[in-house]
Amino acid sequence: MGFSPSRFHFVGVIFFLLGLGTLLPWNFFITAIPYFEARLTGNCSAGAAENQTALNPQPVSSCKDEFSFSNWLTLLSQLPLLLFTFLNSVLYRCISDKVRILGSLAGILFLFVLTAILVKVMMSPQSFFSITMASVWFINSFCAVLQGSLFGLLGSFPQRYSTLFLSGQGMAGTFAAIAMLLSMASGLDPLSSALIYFVTPCVGTLLSIACYLLLPHQTFTRYYLDKRSPGDSRCELETKTGLLLPENGFALVADSSKGEPLNVKNGNAVVMEKDGSACPPEIMNGGSGVGMVAPNPSLFSVLKKIWLLALSIVMDFSITLSVFPAITTRIVSSSRDPTWQNFFTPVCCFLLFNIMDWLGRSSTSYFLWPQKHLRLLPAAVGLRVFLIPLFLLCNIQRQAEWPVLFHHDAWFVALMVVFSLSNGFFVSLTMCLAPR
Repeated sequence: MGFSPSRFHFVGVIFFLLGLGTLLPWNFFITAIPYFEARLTGNCSAGAAENQTALNPQPVSSCKDEFSFSNWLTLLSQLPLLLFTFLNSVLYRCISDKVRILGSLAGILFLFVLTAILVKVMMSPQSFFSITMASVWFINSFCAVLQGSLFGLLGSFPQRYSTLFLSGQGMAGTFAAIAMLLSMASGLDPLSSALIYFVTPCVGTLLSIACYLLLPHQTFTRYYLDKRSPGDSRCELETKTGLLLPENGFALVADSSKGEPLNVKNGNAVVMEKDGSACPPEIMNGGSGVGMVAPNPSLFSVLKKIWLLALSIVMDFSITLSVFPAITTRIVSSSRDPTWQNFFTPVCCFLLFNIMDWLGRSSTSYFLWPQKHLRLLPAAVGLRVFLIPLFLLCNIQRQAEWPVLFHHDAWFVALMVVFSLSNGFFVSLTMCLAPR
């Protein structure tokens, strides 16, 4: 039976929406930094704090962030991502994909509901900070398990589905930024505006749960998932064995009808009939199959093969998180228009970053560079570090350590385009090249 690609756009949409769901927590929390800082500024007047609750990005001059919320948010988001990503790679054999993915999505949904409820609950800044930071830790722990499990699942599918998943992750930030802008422009009272904003990711997470539950019922999905375990098929197609092969690049494949070993080189697809001729990968039934004797790889043997890609993605995220959002949200507009001042950060910081990041992630569908010269990749990613001092020379509010050389808004917009486009491209590139 042949498979027409046009019949499986639905599977691509599912992976896109699952990718969107994995980064909703991070993006909705960082986009709402002004809301959280307003709730934490106990020395603000009641009126000023109420205005800030409307997700207004411009801080009140008399307020001071005594909690360093942006710094703690970044730390308590990335630390559990690192720890639980490693834990997920060790325990994936003990807990099934379904339990890890649905359990993580349920945990994320619960914490988003809690965050929405807290909008209407008045409490001291200290209590609010403690509850929020605990939520950030646990929600990012769930996100780490969710992302790791879904990337493992994607390893069984063709590469373009990984690109669709990464594009969905890039769209999550755009989704959060648009939700913020709509909340600001809604004309509702501050508390209702913030409540609607945090209810939105609850709906998005429910949609992700529905998508994952629909995924195993698709014929296309079952075809690729069935290939993860040995079966009585006429042909056995292994699409992601390159990382699991021995150092000489060969694995043994036995024809069950003849008992003869066959050589497979470079981790390419194994598509053979009993007589050794080529067999179309879409054939699923009939005849005796070709079996792959796959080694059981250790974590360190895999890291040995992908260390350049791992180094590159760590460098990319480190450079990005060093300035976004902690520094970029403090850059203010040079315009005197109060309306543009209010919308400057949501539009030029969050919305622009996420649109360009999404375009960068999606661009790997058309070209992959440097595909054949991976040693150039860490150097190319490292060039992004020069963007850090350039951002520090922009119009940052209340900082005297650096002179303001790029006062006009256009400088910040240009830097953000290069910064976000390169971030998305290198993230997607490393994920697409790793299975090869």
